[in-house]
Amino acid sequence: MKLHRISIAMLVALLFTASCNDIDNQEPQTGDLTADQSAEAVEDVPSRSNAAFAGLFNLMGKPCAVRPANERPDDFGFIMSAISLDLEGADMAGNDNGYNWLSTASEYSSRNTNYANPTIRYQIAYMVIGAANEILASIPAETTSETLINQMAQARAVRAYAYLFLAPYFQARYVDAKDKPCVPILESGTDFTNNPRATVEQVYNYILEDLNYAVEHLEGYVRPDKSRVDQNVAYGLRARAYLNMGKYAEAAADAEKAMKGYTPASMADVSKPAFCNMATESNWIWGINITSEMIVDQPYATAPSWMSAFAAENYAAGTDNLPMINKLLYNQISKTDVRHNWWLDENRHTPNWADIEWKDGSTVLAKGDAIADLTIKDVKMKYSAYSNVKFGMKNGGVSSVNDSDWPTMRVEEMILVNIEGLAKSGHEAEAKQKLIDFVKTYRDPEYTFPNPLAPNRNLEDEIWFQRRVELWGEGFFVSDARRLDKPIVRFHDNYPSNFSAAFQFNIKPNDEWLNLRFPKTETNNNLAVVNNEGGSQPVAGQNGELRDGVTNADGKTIK
Repeated sequence: MKLHRISIAMLVALLFTASCNDIDNQEPQTGDLTADQSAEAVEDVPSRSNAAFAGLFNLMGKPCAVRPANERPDDFGFIMSAISLDLEGADMAGNDNGYNWLSTASEYSSRNTNYANPTIRYQIAYMVIGAANEILASIPAETTSETLINQMAQARAVRAYAYLFLAPYFQARYVDAKDKPCVPILESGTDFTNNPRATVEQVYNYILEDLNYAVEHLEGYVRPDKSRVDQNVAYGLRARAYLNMGKYAEAAADAEKAMKGYTPASMADVSKPAFCNMATESNWIWGINITSEMIVDQPYATAPSWMSAFAAENYAAGTDNLPMINKLLYNQISKTDVRHNWWLDENRHTPNWADIEWKDGSTVLAKGDAIADLTIKDVKMKYSAYSNVKFGMKNGGVSSVNDSDWPTMRVEEMILVNIEGLAKSGHEAEAKQKLIDFVKTYRDPEYTFPNPLAPNRNLEDEIWFQRRVELWGEGFFVSDARRLDKPIVRFHDNYPSNFSAAFQFNIKPNDEWLNLRFPKTETNNNLAVVNNEGGSQPVAGQNGELRDGVTNADGKTIK
């Protein structure tokens, strides 16, 4: 059934607020594919599939791919989705100053069905799913071409990745809600005006079918670069799915296979701003490749613009919106741990930028700690305590070219998945030793477990602590908290917080406000979708008594 374009009037258009409602001229994302998403049908199938295949990977992090006619600095694909998800968590603090487009996530107004931020996050997932479907439809099922089979396997893996950006957020965790409605499955031949939500179990079965195919058919495939999917990536994605499903032995086994051939970044590697170059950072298993050509007209809709303290063509640094770590988590990181220096301390110091110079031509404006106080009109404001310096630039210093890549899978994540899977499948002693070996060798030479900063923290919470520190800013907090049935704890009663007052609240793990809502573009056109309901937007100061087992592992207020 062909769907007609439906135009929804723009209700609000405020330039520098994240609460703008600009959902106009949008196609329903689980309906017919738009012209931009579809390749033109030609008789030469390999040529058609090659063109669509290259576009699939560009789409994942392309600036302004969802809203090309209305450019927004918060429209940059799965990268923006990952950052938004961490801002909805407990460990990443953003400012509330009227210039933060991502404040929608921090304040949890991201459940408003009209707002652009959650709509973009929903649409990019289905745009990628639709693009993958187009590739699969263009390749004859009976093909014996190794190239086309590899493309099919990669397209199915990317499609699974997109569903993994949806499934954990539209319904409660798998073990409690596998029979409850999740998201629609987009397939050819479906009546897209009447495509109900599949159950959580159905969505994960669909994800596993795709990843099983990818694992089988990518054996021996050697990819041209880390933006493409190989068998390691397919194993890693399946490990994530199994972890979400509570299939811990399977998750541990797949993570072991995903990490094969990779070594974690050394202490020296991460004792400087990094996490920006897939070609040189050997610990990356998979990444989103951002080229200078992709961002030439859209420098602000990029990861460095929002996450890097060293972007001279940026949005966050120029508007005092550089993300910070929650001091509750920061205070749990040992000073002998190299990751302690991924953020400025309370005195706005870190040794990680000691050799970095901020220049104007050949003139050095600031170096090292002096960068924190440097102000440049429309470019940079002073940096706050606890601001991150984790994410560097490709040139190793300050750069006005925002072509930094984005890590979608690192070997460190797979090590921690393997450890958690072992711990929860009857192999606690092995898991504990692997955890000690990893942290002691690659992050903190004085590390022991139990953790001396939190001697009463159990193994499950210690693994989560290591995930929260290691993967900070990479989009894992909310899905981890949901599958672990943990509250979102941003502050403690009677303890100073570095969250803006409006964002200073805690959320119980069973709060139905955690479930994302379907945007109006979907519910207006897909009449079978029944939206999520329940809960209410958090208010400042709520649930100050909640604790998560990590930031208060000894059961006491941190001092």
